[in-house]
Amino acid sequence: MSEVEETIKRIQQHKGVEGVIVASNDGIPIRSNLDAAITNHYTHAEHSLVEKCRRMIRDIDPQNDVTFIRVRSKKNEILIAPDKDYSLVVIQNPTSE
Repeated sequence: MSEVEETIKRIQQHKGVEGVIVASNDGIPIRSNLDAAITNHYTHAEHSLVEKCRRMIRDIDPQNDVTFIRVRSKKNEILIAPDKDYSLVVIQNPTSE
């Protein structure tokens, strides 16, 4: 099993994790444990949010970049770790911690 697969499996075992998505920086899903429609919805939203956050951070400091985004709502908590080639998105239920 590849290192990526092992990491995804380890993340999925955490309490409250409802979904894990790996997406390219172009907003294209690479791997997901969610159905296709939900995966595409989250991936599109994630891509847009990361781009907006990057622009905001670089407006403040052109030498800086986004490393992690955490968004919490009443229903979900979405954790986004953008990297050079891909982004990792974890959707979890914040009340099951």
